[in-house]
Amino acid sequence: MAKEQTALMERAKRARRILKTPTQFKVCMGCDSIVAAKVNICPNCHSYRYREEAQFVVDQAKRLSTREQNSVVAEDLF
Repeated sequence: MAKEQTALMERAKRARRILKTPTQFKVCMGCDSIVAAKVNICPNCHSYRYREEAQFVVDQAKRLSTREQNSVVAEDLF
């Protein structure tokens, strides 16, 4: 299986988890990442502005699960 295919499958798996419990997550308004609701500062872009409405989280999870990752995340920096 191609690396890209595996990455998309992993994103879809994470999206399913988010869709089951959207109130446990929020969307960073700095980089559009979905993070745990308990996070105060985004680990990816260090923003502190979020949208927490469950429907917004669900919509973002659906969008992100169908495309490849194009943002830089913390583990990319090591």
